[in-house]
Amino acid sequence: NIPGGGAFAMFADPAAVNWPMTIGILFILVLFVTMVYGPIAAILVEMFPTRIRYTGMSLPYHIGNGWFGGLLPATVFALSAYKGDIYYGLWYPVVIAAITLVIGMIFVKDTLGTDLHAKE
Repeated sequence: NIPGGGAFAMFADPAAVNWPMTIGILFILVLFVTMVYGPIAAILVEMFPTRIRYTGMSLPYHIGNGWFGGLLPATVFALSAYKGDIYYGLWYPVVIAAITLVIGMIFVKDTLGTDLHAKE
């Protein structure tokens, strides 16, 4: 039983929604997403030689988005429920991002000036 749960509205009242603010915030969020996903294509293409480029790009991208992104809601909810703190689950994406940053800084090599068509 959640105290005060009966006072919580299940749906937003359309008459009470500030539509210009809502659309503005959504527009800004879309800009943030494009700022992240725009450079990803160029970065992934430059990381692999042309003969393995598709597999080299597809495998890590889909594992990252499918497994870590797909399980994000369930994992965040489970962590939050386990600790009883609604913000505790936010550590999951923060830790995954930090691990990814460290691995990327250690193992990703710069390809500037490298012939991507050359055989290795």
